[in-house]
Amino acid sequence: MALSPVLLPRLLPPQTGYRLAGRGLWTSPHLFTVSGDSQLLPLPGQARVVICGGGIVGTSVAYHLAKLGWTDIVLLEQGRLGAGTTRLCAGIVSVAKPISIECKMANYSNTLYEQLEGETGVKTGYVKTGSLCLAQNQDRFISLKRLASRLNIYDCFFVMPEYRKLNLHIFMHFLLSLYFILFLALSHLPSLFLPCSYSGVQILERTTVQQVLVEKGHVMAVETDRGSIECEYFVNCAGQWAYELGQASEMKVSVPLHGCEHFYLLTKPLQEAVPPSTPVVIDMDGRIYARQWHGGFLSGGFEKNPKPIFTEGRNQLEIQNMQEDWDHFEPMLTSLLRRMPSLESAEIHQLVNCPESFTPDMRCLMGETPGVSGYYVLAGMNSSGLAFAGGAGKYLAEWMTYGYPTANVWPLDVKRFGNLQSSRTFLRHRVMEVMPLLYELKVPRWDFQTGRQLRTSPLYDRLDTQGARWMEKHGFERPKYFVPPGKDLLSLDQSKTFYKPDWFDIVGAEVKCCKEAVCVIDMSSFTKFELTSTGDQALELLQHLCANDLDVPVGHIIHTGMLNERGGYENDCSVVRLSKNSFFIVSPTDQQVHCWSWIKKHMPSDPHLHLEDVSWKYTALNLIGPRAMDVLAELSYVSMTPDHFPSMFCKEMSVGYANGIRVMSMTHTGEPGFMLYIPIEYALHVYNEVMSVGQKYGIRNAGYYALRSLRIEKFFAFWGQDLDAFTTPLECGREFRVKFDKDTDFLGREALLQQRQDGVTRRFVMLVLEDHDTELDLWPWWGEPIYRNGQLAGTTTSSAYSYTLERHVCLGFVSPPPGPEGLPTPITPDFINRGDYEVDIAGQRYPAKAKLYPFSSLFTQQKRRKDDLELSNLQGK
Repeated sequence: MALSPVLLPRLLPPQTGYRLAGRGLWTSPHLFTVSGDSQLLPLPGQARVVICGGGIVGTSVAYHLAKLGWTDIVLLEQGRLGAGTTRLCAGIVSVAKPISIECKMANYSNTLYEQLEGETGVKTGYVKTGSLCLAQNQDRFISLKRLASRLNIYDCFFVMPEYRKLNLHIFMHFLLSLYFILFLALSHLPSLFLPCSYSGVQILERTTVQQVLVEKGHVMAVETDRGSIECEYFVNCAGQWAYELGQASEMKVSVPLHGCEHFYLLTKPLQEAVPPSTPVVIDMDGRIYARQWHGGFLSGGFEKNPKPIFTEGRNQLEIQNMQEDWDHFEPMLTSLLRRMPSLESAEIHQLVNCPESFTPDMRCLMGETPGVSGYYVLAGMNSSGLAFAGGAGKYLAEWMTYGYPTANVWPLDVKRFGNLQSSRTFLRHRVMEVMPLLYELKVPRWDFQTGRQLRTSPLYDRLDTQGARWMEKHGFERPKYFVPPGKDLLSLDQSKTFYKPDWFDIVGAEVKCCKEAVCVIDMSSFTKFELTSTGDQALELLQHLCANDLDVPVGHIIHTGMLNERGGYENDCSVVRLSKNSFFIVSPTDQQVHCWSWIKKHMPSDPHLHLEDVSWKYTALNLIGPRAMDVLAELSYVSMTPDHFPSMFCKEMSVGYANGIRVMSMTHTGEPGFMLYIPIEYALHVYNEVMSVGQKYGIRNAGYYALRSLRIEKFFAFWGQDLDAFTTPLECGREFRVKFDKDTDFLGREALLQQRQDGVTRRFVMLVLEDHDTELDLWPWWGEPIYRNGQLAGTTTSSAYSYTLERHVCLGFVSPPPGPEGLPTPITPDFINRGDYEVDIAGQRYPAKAKLYPFSSLFTQQKRRKDDLELSNLQGK
């Protein structure tokens, strides 16, 4: 039978005995305790940890916990072990991932799967191949080059082979000869089960978790259809059912994911059997992938119109037996035959419908939930479960054992989401966008289009009518820039490029206004907490949590980090002392759940100490520029000069008719100006008054793109981009914000003292690109490799075009090479100042000047001298 929409019997029958993962892997019962077919093992009355989910993710967690010395581990599976998505997945492990933590997880998984046969004696079916990533257009080619450049950091490589000599059944039409083919380290495992070959793991099949019982905010027990198990920890690895399980628990836990049907085709062996070592073919422009399978091919893809599924009330057997849909698969089949026309005569073996779960941002969910202590999640693998399972299980096991993983997993932390992302409608609409995006061409600063306008400022409609173009952060709409009247709105909305963007001049005008007149930026999305107490409890808590000294006079603003025991940043915030026992805490937008959880975790149980999230109570306006003081002075009839309103100070005052406005002399950019925190009922009035009075001073709206340019040229680090839980104040030049001179203990103090004694081994630097043509060359964005004297020394964390310096500025970390024994080497200012630096953008290296302080003042002086010289030449002097 040739490739055509013909329905055939199921390829993968229900499992029997100890057949795991449906790919021919038979294991011996003595490797671990598991319930068999004839009888169920008795349910234990208690355990240290209960893991729900017997797929590769759940078994990976159990495996790594056992390796770290845990015993009394119980893994529960509602059906048969490895019989869900794990059994049906395509079996591809790719290390080519868009963010570094995903690359690390996939690299570890690759290594683990390769080692398992020797470690356990179990045949895993591991075959190491390569992959061919095809580019049908110039933008895809650039995207692959950028990825290859960044993957060099993880020992991946980029070559241009003579692909026409490869017998891969690939039709090369539409692939222009100048396009490279990317080889990446991939593998596929016909056998997908990760054996828990360590003592202390008990696996119970045909046992359904109904809910998790909680007492005083901590996991107490797990209730199943066969009884209850008392436990200290619970891990939700339920895959498709993770969302429902979280909602069904005694205290609801948000696990924002949604299932979609995912199809792939299996052929019978070709006349000339395809060898197992054949590279995986990935044609993202055609939305398909293909790999060898038993002498034939397995081919699937990520269509533009995915089919979401609901799992409420559906058991594992129903999910396993989801029906083929040839009409739905037809566009991918057409694309496959266009790319590999030799398959037209191949016989079909099966069209498999394999359900996968997807998250709102295409990244998996990992970590301890914010509301319930001891409740962990590892789910939402976005069709990369096999690639991530090994590394993700390792990091989660470390998290549960040590209190933190050994790598920065914030991009995957479940606390990056809140309850606002748990709407079923939101999730259903978002995953219909997310699944196609896996193969979509994503240029820098692209935005999701679904689930928008969920959280908005009271000024949203007003700003929208004035040309605001929006981006979303933690569900909150924020202005990127404002399109002036008369501009081509359509072209700007559709602007997608790796080069100079169409909004370049617009943002430049906003930056210029910030420096010469006054701009207003709506920054209402920032996280805002109030901490109050009847006595000194609030101050004592903040002194323990914060590295900087909070025992300051009322009205003072302190910029500080909240550190962990290792000295790394858990939060980077501004704290205002409103009164003796009241503090106002301002943090980044996406810190709302994480920061709340961190503070609550360390708060004593004291009825006289109160923490409140007031993010929704205040609209925040940032007035930036030298004329900001004139605008506010006219509206408040109060002098706003530095003599009367010093820097980093807060006063509650009237603005226009509105009273009780918290005015702070800070802008988060290093430019002069003020932040206004306005009760929401006054927001529109204050904004209208500011814009009206500001007309005579040249006021205009501005967005976050201008803010980004200003803060980067001032060498300001930002949490979540430049700072994370593994970055210390000493590594980013913030030692002056640490109260070493105070006899006050705080989280991270001992670690920082030790680091100061030993010396830091990496340093946050500012790099200004040279010989880089803004008009013609590719732009840096983030994640680009940094080279020093030709050797890889670090990566960029953020970048922006500086309209002041008229050059691109990159921020990032550099480290010296390891010492003779492979140990980290302390870094010195000479190492930074005497090196020749380059930044690699898509394989092209550009020289850069590295500094430990902002370039602004130096380049401003040089530019002024140049302008003066040009003026004198024009005047004939």
